[in-house]
This record gives sequence, C-alpha cells and structure tokens, in this order.
Amino acid sequence: MEKIEYYIEFVRGTHVLIAPLIYITLHLIRPILFIPVILICIAGGLIFGIIPGIILSIIGLMLSSISFYFLADIMPFITKRLIKMKTKIVGKDTRLTTSQMTILRLIPFIHYHLLSFIIYESSSSFRTYLVTSFYTVIPMVVVYTVIGQSVTNLPPLAILAMIFSLVTLFFLFRKKDERVSVREFLR
Repeated sequence: MEKIEYYIEFVRGTHVLIAPLIYITLHLIRPILFIPVILICIAGGLIFGIIPGIILSIIGLMLSSISFYFLADIMPFITKRLIKMKTKIVGKDTRLTTSQMTILRLIPFIHYHLLSFIIYESSSSFRTYLVTSFYTVIPMVVVYTVIGQSVTNLPPLAILAMIFSLVTLFFLFRKKDERVSVREFLR
C-alpha cells in the first residue's frame, strides 16, 4: 500500500499538467479498455483529491458523452446493441425522467453508455443531450470521487444500504402515469 501511495504522490507532484490530461484521456478511452466509470472516478478522488477530481471527472465524462453522441450517428451497430440492452433492462417504450437517469448513473452495475443512449434517444437536439448528460453526471461524479477519498473506511454494509436506497429512489421518481396503485398491484 505504501508503494501505491508513493507512486500516486510522485505522479501528482512531478507531472502537474500531464496527470490531468492522462486522466481526462482515460475517460475517453475507457470504453475501449472496458474500465468502469466508477473506478476512474474513485481513482480521481484518490489521486487528485475531491474538488480537482470532481472537475476533471466532469470534463472527462462530458467529452466521453460528446464522443458517444457523434459515434451513435456514425455507427448504427452500436445503437442496435444498445437498443437490445435497453429493451432487456428498462423496456421497449419506457421513458425515463432525468431524475431516474441520475439515480441509475449512481448504481455501479448499470452500463454508462446505455444511459447515454437513453438520453440520446429522448433528446431533441445536441444541446438538450448535453444539458441532460451534465445534470446526470454531476451526482455520480461527486459521490464516487468522495468515496475515492474515503474508500478504505467504507464498510460493505454501507455499500449495500446505499444501493438499496438508490433502487428505492428510482421507483419513487417514476412518472405518475407509470405508477401502479396498491389495488392494481395486488390483483
């Protein structure tokens, strides 16, 4: 553990400009390397601290979202695969609110670009896609960067409680026309 801490301090101290650029680039090439977004956000909290880690992660994830938006137009085979994933996980005609997408971004095992695709489908323009992506990315980055700062002190029971509360919030933020009454549920 001391060697890892020494290496992190060495990189942070000697490569003031290079380390943030590598970190942002890592967000861009992350899908190719199959690295989860959460691990990179946690690493940002460990390496850069809370505030710089949050800022760098937001920049990296927004650049990743922008590249996804343009790649979705160019490569239709990516969107076909994401449509199948969306149908399996969320349903074919289900429309998620921004609050629901924000909560789903906080859940560690939900595919990041699947949610980007859902935002892509529901956006009428590039600007609305960017705004929605920005609002859904901020809570995720803040939570996981802070966790990165205190990852060694977090017990597994706290992680389970956090996931349970996120799933509960997801169901509470459904659109009103999708809510099922207790009577209909019991039938």
